[in-house]
Amino acid sequence: MKFDLLKVDQASGARRGRLHTPRGVVETPVFMPVGTQATVKALLPEEVAGQGMEILLCNTYHLYLRPGHELIRDLGGLHRFMGWDGPILTDSGGYQVFSLGPLRRITKDGVIFRSHLDGSEHFLGPEKAVEIQLALGADIIMPLDECVRYPTTHEYAREAMERTHRWAARCRAAHPGDVPALFGILQGSLFPDLRERSARELTRMGFPGYAVGGLSVGESPAQMGETLALTTALLPADKPRYLMGVGTPADLVEGVAHGVDMFDCVMPTRHARTGSLFTRDGHINIKAARHAREEGPVDPACGCYTCRTFPRAYLRHLFVAGEILGIRLNTIHNVHFYADLMRQVRDAIENGTFATFAAQFLARWTPAAPTPEPSHPREIA
Repeated sequence: MKFDLLKVDQASGARRGRLHTPRGVVETPVFMPVGTQATVKALLPEEVAGQGMEILLCNTYHLYLRPGHELIRDLGGLHRFMGWDGPILTDSGGYQVFSLGPLRRITKDGVIFRSHLDGSEHFLGPEKAVEIQLALGADIIMPLDECVRYPTTHEYAREAMERTHRWAARCRAAHPGDVPALFGILQGSLFPDLRERSARELTRMGFPGYAVGGLSVGESPAQMGETLALTTALLPADKPRYLMGVGTPADLVEGVAHGVDMFDCVMPTRHARTGSLFTRDGHINIKAARHAREEGPVDPACGCYTCRTFPRAYLRHLFVAGEILGIRLNTIHNVHFYADLMRQVRDAIENGTFATFAAQFLARWTPAAPTPEPSHPREIA
């Protein structure tokens, strides 16, 4: 893997880059749709690519449980298995340490999970996480880590960070070389001294890329932004920076302003299945009665197939009627919206206008009213 830093916006710190992988070039900043079960729910691989997405994230833990990493390896690897020709990044199972809290027990050597499928127990250690991801055949892999929910104590955040560092070293020792690329994951919750220590110790190990973990786990957007700004400033300028599990369109724009190159989140696909669609002004709830006779598209400025073809009234009808097509059309729109937002971000950085673009976007964006999160968001990406 090779990363070219093409331009830095001097007014904001936003970065324009190009990530070279064995299966193609990825233009950054980039958003990665989440394909938990080796599929971006409701879309064909060619439809995902057709919206402008160049790289996907797939879930190590869930593919290990079902259908099994050895089966996928024997069938030619994850790319062939799911019919996706582009790059794939796999997480390590570390997110499930966070999201499946009642079903796991952390030890110094790894994590013991009780399967949510059949109750069987499985041990996932750093070496096993690398073994699974190598069998899957991902282009970028992640070390096992512990993501801590906020709020937490300084003592526990330090213990989890130190455990993450030990596991990172073990993953590095278990990794056979430079392909696939193994990123390091920074932890430390919101504590500046821990974030500084995490950056210092992981950069000393010399990973080809760095992920910022442990954010968007209960803290406020302002707290996330402050911690992110501190963290990215400590990372090597010539290595890609990946903010894990984030987030809303506003989060992406602000993350880019803090020097982030890569993002992933279940939000566009999960929201599509609940009838929440993204526009330049925020979310709309397609279930709302006011859309029953609405002739216009979801977003007049959007060029996706859904917006070019169907009125809001039809999308509401499909959703209320429980038709599968409704979920597919919603997903096409939301995935396209995220891909197009990142394209606009890249263009603005290239043109030296990102600070203006970000200010105008954030001024127009209206956050959705808070809604209860599912207990295991990555599990239903």
